[in-house]
Amino acid sequence: MGRTRVTLLRGDGIGPEIAAATIQVLDAAGAQLEFDEALAGVRAVEELRDPLPQVTIDSITKNRLALKGPLSTPVGQGFRSVNVALRQHFDLYANVRPIQNYPGVPSRYQGIDLVLVRENTEDIYAGIEHYVGPGRSAAESIAIITRHGSERIVRYALELARREQRKRVTLVHKANILKYSNGLFLDVGREVAKEFPDLAFDDLIVDAAAMKLVTAPERFDVIVTTNLFGDILSDLCAGLIGGLGLAPGANLGREVAIFEAVHGTAPDIAGKGLANPSALVLAAALLLDQVGQGDVARRVRTALRSALASEEARTADLGGRGDLQTFTDAIRRAL
Repeated sequence: MGRTRVTLLRGDGIGPEIAAATIQVLDAAGAQLEFDEALAGVRAVEELRDPLPQVTIDSITKNRLALKGPLSTPVGQGFRSVNVALRQHFDLYANVRPIQNYPGVPSRYQGIDLVLVRENTEDIYAGIEHYVGPGRSAAESIAIITRHGSERIVRYALELARREQRKRVTLVHKANILKYSNGLFLDVGREVAKEFPDLAFDDLIVDAAAMKLVTAPERFDVIVTTNLFGDILSDLCAGLIGGLGLAPGANLGREVAIFEAVHGTAPDIAGKGLANPSALVLAAALLLDQVGQGDVARRVRTALRSALASEEARTADLGGRGDLQTFTDAIRRAL
């Protein structure tokens, strides 16, 4: 089998470090991948004066696959999120976040194995906002939820549940208050669910879902929700198993897929060799699944679980005594 070409965005902050570690793991696992380096985020601004250069877009368009480290987004000023721009440019409508426990990792909960599917291009993140009145006295943001967008994300979640032999899909919404936008999302979801009689389907108001996630997370299997609620609940779910350092993400469209570590750039530890590469390694495993290298993906996950079980190897954010290289070496030894 020939090598699959993938655009690599190493990212900002700790991104280059965890990207290098992930490539070491993939090489040790025998992954048949070939990387095209491209720039985005702060480094792209510094070198090319553009947070998302056309040459990067061209590379992703050509390869149709990308692996991405964390990118910086200024809060309240500067350029708009590169992550959001990528999702909208390539119509990456499904954000998929698997959440499960790992042996040895300190966590408030055990036995968690769920998938959160987030609509990725609409809702309040559509980018329709402006100031109202003189002197910026008010601001208005408009949430856009369409029948098309709702149908395809709910259908994706149901197809994922059937493919992975899961039992239940829970649609999360706020239709009791947002009767038109979230009401449409809920109505369309119920319509699509009728096509999947083999799967249990229910719905929850988002505040009730948040409470149940921290009181009875085992009741959830697959969650499908809107962009804003998915953004919030996916981080909450990561907190159930030990943090964002264990949370990979897949951004999927009809033509392009981008796999990423969903945590931040951690500038306070950048360059110190202390970063945890688990999320990007797990994202790379999702990529391997996507391109038909599932056996390699399983080997990577098994080796990662072995390294996570060792307190000597685990990084400090997961309660361990290791550092980036110690942990990476432990994964490679397990392979």
